Amino acid sequence: MFLSLLFTLLLLVALLPLVLPMLRQPETVRGRGYYDRMVYRDQLRELDRDVARGLLSEADVAEARVEIQRRVLTTDTIPLRPAPGWHDRSPIMATLVAVFLVGGTVGLYALLGAPEPPGIVFVARPPLAGDMPTPVLEHAELARTAARLAAKLEADPDDAERWVLYARASGSLRRWTIAVDAYRHALALNLVSPDVQVGLGEMLVMQADGIVTPAAHDAFTAALEDDPRNEVARYYLALAAGQAGEPAGTIRQMQALLADIPDDSPLREEIAKRIAQAAKAAGVPLPVLARGLPPATAVAEADSTDAVAIVPESEQKTMVAAMAAKLAARLEIEPDDADGWMRLGYAYVVMHDRERAAEAYDRALALKPDGLALRLQAIEGLLSGLKPADALPPRAVALLKQVEQVAPDEPEVLWYLGMVAAHDGRPEEARRYWSRLLGKLPADGDNTQMVRSALNALPGG
Repeated sequence: MFLSLLFTLLLLVALLPLVLPMLRQPETVRGRGYYDRMVYRDQLRELDRDVARGLLSEADVAEARVEIQRRVLTTDTIPLRPAPGWHDRSPIMATLVAVFLVGGTVGLYALLGAPEPPGIVFVARPPLAGDMPTPVLEHAELARTAARLAAKLEADPDDAERWVLYARASGSLRRWTIAVDAYRHALALNLVSPDVQVGLGEMLVMQADGIVTPAAHDAFTAALEDDPRNEVARYYLALAAGQAGEPAGTIRQMQALLADIPDDSPLREEIAKRIAQAAKAAGVPLPVLARGLPPATAVAEADSTDAVAIVPESEQKTMVAAMAAKLAARLEIEPDDADGWMRLGYAYVVMHDRERAAEAYDRALALKPDGLALRLQAIEGLLSGLKPADALPPRAVALLKQVEQVAPDEPEVLWYLGMVAAHDGRPEEARRYWSRLLGKLPADGDNTQMVRSALNALPGG
């Protein structure tokens, strides 16, 4: 609305130089006699001043005064006339010019303009301090992420998970049509899950300006078949009931949804607003809102792998893989979450995918290059599950060397670097590491006995 008013104001300002001359009274052209009379009158006044100063007598100027007055009487007395030209006053012409210019400008803009251009950065340059507000920078970064995903998909269009990432990035950029197409590509590649179905449904709703279309309704229904408690799908299906002329159905479904979400859920305010709108449309009093579940402030984040322990072992691998995929998708859009990359690395460790775990840990450490604790966590993750005879992964060894530079007496570093030296046939080096470690452990601890046993097992011990 603001942009439309601004555009109208600028157009009116541009029209003023053309229209105002057509609305003003025409200028007039004075005859030659007018200017002659002005000269003669000045001469008469000059004579009067000479007489007043005593330079001339009245008798001296009498003859000259009569002559000048005679000339005044003989000057041209043609009346004033309008100046000729195309700019004579013409309100009709002014109106036609204004209508033509406004109509032509609006028509050309509608034909050639771009009222909602995508947020793509065309010129890459380092941002200056205070150059752009944070939301603009975030939008630009998201646009670059979407562009990178699009390039990768062009090279490998069969990557279903990347289609989902591209769909989510496009949705965040409000490119609804592109997001819908990306979700449909993922479904066509058999990546069928409640999250994908809900994502498709949401983009279809956004594309239709908030209307739950039949295609969106089908997507939400498909999501509920696999996840009957899916909050987003239930919310939109409740909206669909009201849009179909059944506000009572909206109230009933929204109340059921309220009962299934925590009392401190941010969704409750939006749901309460929708219930109020439905009650007004149905002409019924506003019902008492259903109570929800206990507050969820102490509930762990949904992508935490701690939840794996409560499911059967046969399902753990599938569950971890699903959580890792969800977390990876979020991190593609929010790549500055160091803790998220650490959790993703641990999820890959649980899946025995140490290569991708190392990549995730590298992303986290790049965000926090001085994070000693993160490096120790990454080392622990990369080394977990190894057998005593297994060689340590090169990435873990490199991290150990980095930690040694800043914390040379860290017990974990001393132990594992001793293992590396022993495995590579350098017993004296291993002995130095473990001897230093032994001096930092309590004399009667279990770890002390383990280190002593390792020292005794070294050649020449």
